[in-house]
Amino acid sequence: MFHSGGWWSYLKYDEEQDKPKLDRALLKRVLTYANPYRVELALVFITIILITGFTLLPPLLIRDLIDRAIPEENLGRVTVLGLLMVAVPLVNGVLGVLQRWASSRAGEGIIFDLRRQLFSHLQGMSMRFFTNTRTGELMSRLNNDVVGAQQAITGTLVTIVSNVFMVVLALAIMLQIEWRLTLLAVAVLPLFVIPSRRVGKALRRVAREQMDRNADMNATMNEALNVSGALLVKLFGRAKDEDAKFEGEAADVRDLGVRRALIGRWFFMALGLVSALGTAAVFWVGAVFVINGELDEGDVVALALYLRELYGPLAGLSNARVELATSLVSFERVFEVVDIRQEISQHDDAVELADMQGSITFDNVTFDYSAGEEVGLQTVKRMSMWRPTEKVEDDGFAQVSTRRTALDGVSFEVEPGELVALVGPSGAGKTTVTYLVPRLYDATTGVVRIDGHDVRDIEFDSLAGHIGVVTQESYLFHDSIAANLRYAKPDATRDELEAAARAANIHDYIASLPRGYETRVGERGYRLSGGEKQRVAIARVILKDPRILILDEATSHLDARSESLIQEALDGIMRGRTSLVIAHRLSTILAADRILVLDEGRIVETGTHDQLLAAGGLYARLYETQFRARAPV
Repeated sequence: MFHSGGWWSYLKYDEEQDKPKLDRALLKRVLTYANPYRVELALVFITIILITGFTLLPPLLIRDLIDRAIPEENLGRVTVLGLLMVAVPLVNGVLGVLQRWASSRAGEGIIFDLRRQLFSHLQGMSMRFFTNTRTGELMSRLNNDVVGAQQAITGTLVTIVSNVFMVVLALAIMLQIEWRLTLLAVAVLPLFVIPSRRVGKALRRVAREQMDRNADMNATMNEALNVSGALLVKLFGRAKDEDAKFEGEAADVRDLGVRRALIGRWFFMALGLVSALGTAAVFWVGAVFVINGELDEGDVVALALYLRELYGPLAGLSNARVELATSLVSFERVFEVVDIRQEISQHDDAVELADMQGSITFDNVTFDYSAGEEVGLQTVKRMSMWRPTEKVEDDGFAQVSTRRTALDGVSFEVEPGELVALVGPSGAGKTTVTYLVPRLYDATTGVVRIDGHDVRDIEFDSLAGHIGVVTQESYLFHDSIAANLRYAKPDATRDELEAAARAANIHDYIASLPRGYETRVGERGYRLSGGEKQRVAIARVILKDPRILILDEATSHLDARSESLIQEALDGIMRGRTSLVIAHRLSTILAADRILVLDEGRIVETGTHDQLLAAGGLYARLYETQFRARAPV
């Protein structure tokens, strides 16, 4: 194969084997992120041309010094040449500062745009995605990969353009000085190309693997160092195990970094030897030309100096495809996430419910947590690289569940202002019902309606604005109590905050704190007790003043006083609102207008407390085993 076409045939074969994939569509997509900063990038390229021109000037000045100024004993010319030698780095320095300003403006802007797009896209993902994706992996995409993507444009691309200008101008000047020596210098070009083809595939593979391992390390840090993780580690005495796990992952990152560095080092060592070979050949042949009177000494010195400016960029260009493709790995990893279809989306003609009445209808609703077989970022991690024709367009991300179908043909109606209690054994589908109303998930089949409108046809803001949810585990940001309350209503006054806190039976406690409403609650609200955190969450929902209220009334793990205070607050907030409550206490069940009993994803009974007890079915058994024991004496 290689004999018929010489080394060009070998290079072609080698390139086909090892060259990294550079899709035009991928490059075009990447360049769209540079388009808003075309003025800054144009300035970068202009400064590249000017810096290249000034960089190539000193060898010509030295040639003139050797061939004319010194032989003619022209001190004035020597002085001018010396001043020009000083002026060149000065001008290049000023141009370099300008170039750095323009490139940093473009680079930081690209980072901002990528992070904003990626964060916004992730905000639109359904809960199915987040329950199956480690937070640390997302942090890695938002931080490390975005910075790497920016480097592809303002670093690698700029370097390639700079090298192209340098090679073209250097060759033009060298050809004008002595074309035969120039051709001799270029003859070693195949020796630059062959090593780059050999290391290209290895560098790219190591770069992607290093990014994956770094994401795993970030995920481990996030899981072990957040408050919940740190508490779990301490309670089970697993600090040494976590240390060992982190040490292993950090070691993988370290080893891959060393491997990547060594591959690059061996590569550039080989290129250095090739450069030395070319330089020696030019010196030897040039010396022969000088001895034979065919060339001046200054020409040989100038050519030798230009070889440094030629071989360095040539080495970079011989590896340009490798460097560009490797740097684009970061873009690919960002695009992998951006291209994941948002399972929950808003239609262009979505309606706004300005005056929501609060009726809820489930019409033959089925929901399967494993409707899509993909699981978080694990899917895109299995993809070797991004392909513009292979976007991740699936039905969602499967939540690991012992029972695949959470709801099976569920139908019921809740009238405006009605209180409906959801009752059933663990895993019956109660929580899934409450997830479908605010569109944390979409029904697999069937329709969920509010005021007669399919929830998929209602604007996100309108839906969220009219629905208040108090979950079993209330989440608070690491901020002040006031800031956490204002998350429901950013423009709330202090009087409104206090009124909501009083309604939630938490104002007196807040007022007793040294900093009152400005007290920081700590990571996930861990500075507050479970009951205090729950009451702050209730106050937040009261401040929101929703028309529909969804409650997971989990108070059994709290002390009697906290449970009493929370229950009193819940009784107040449910008045006059449509309420869907996962009931854990008999008092809530007795207060309900209707009880829905779920089992294995189906509604098996419906009615009032007395009706269901008289029926002697599942509810009656649950009452005897669960609710009666919790009834107040």
